[in-house]
Amino acid sequence: MAGDRTARERRTVVRVVSLVPSLTEAVAVSVPAVLVGATDWCSHPADLDVVRIGGTKNPDVDAVLRLGPDLVVANEEENREPDLAALREAGIEVLVTEVRDVPGAFRELDRVLAACGARARPRWLDAAEAAWAEPAAPARRRTAIVPVWRRPWMVLGRDTFAGDVLARLGVDNVYARHEDRYPRVPLTELTAAAPDLVVLPDEPYRFTADDGPESFTGIPCALVDGRMLTWYGPSLAEAPARLGEALRTAVS
Repeated sequence: MAGDRTARERRTVVRVVSLVPSLTEAVAVSVPAVLVGATDWCSHPADLDVVRIGGTKNPDVDAVLRLGPDLVVANEEENREPDLAALREAGIEVLVTEVRDVPGAFRELDRVLAACGARARPRWLDAAEAAWAEPAAPARRRTAIVPVWRRPWMVLGRDTFAGDVLARLGVDNVYARHEDRYPRVPLTELTAAAPDLVVLPDEPYRFTADDGPESFTGIPCALVDGRMLTWYGPSLAEAPARLGEALRTAVS
């Protein structure tokens, strides 16, 4: 099975559709000529000019098929299996990534870029790996809750890429041992957990200074760039410094 997968990934690929914003950016800046389609949520690079095929959770499968891709890149968390199965049934090769931590992100990025025909490892990927080799250590470790949605409140739970990112920056997720990966937790329980801080990203829910912090009176809140926290692509190179600064500012 592994040998067959390697052989498929080494074939000539000239048309790629990405169903994952992080991977779209990675492919677009590394092997731009092959990318022909991406989701409506693929916002980077800013000048990305490809056919849009719907959302990550509801892609227009027929639109993807009309593009005639050699390969569709997806993610087991961001995309739905029925959509991926429909693409496979139509004869399209689908590469599905699984990213639960920072090392896994680098492994999967290598795999995706190789499958898309990259002839050499891009410099940004080397820079990103170097940035995460020894991120700046905080003065002391802190605990945090990390909401990703409200109405109802949902937070990071176990086994998430963003949770691993924060842990490597000295911030331990209070719900890291929860049985669910994205549990729904009442606000009263979140505040009762008494974390050192609350980390509020601007995606998938767009938390802002006026929408989010008011719910956590007396607890420092760090408003962070969701792309730095949850995307695994070129943003990984600057994420340690950007996130570290936002976390330090919140508790200073």
